[in-house]
Amino acid sequence: MEEYSYECLMTFLDMQDRLFDEPVAQTPEEAEAFLWDCMAEVVDSLDDVRDYLDQMGMDTQGMTDLELEEASEVFPLPSGGYLIVGA
Repeated sequence: MEEYSYECLMTFLDMQDRLFDEPVAQTPEEAEAFLWDCMAEVVDSLDDVRDYLDQMGMDTQGMTDLELEEASEVFPLPSGGYLIVGA
């Protein structure tokens, strides 16, 4: 199993409202458990985000990079990577 970095956990906690109406986690431990349960992925670039979403069946062909980055399941990380959370 992948271990999520503190940066991923805090980013998810701070931005979870872009994907969920109500918080699904309150602490880093709860965030990590939730991310494991939904098999969240961490990728390095928007190209990797596009590839991942395409593999999951989402049609990203007409999406700009900005639209891709603003997708509700994509969480940009301060270090430059992306956390992708399937709801």
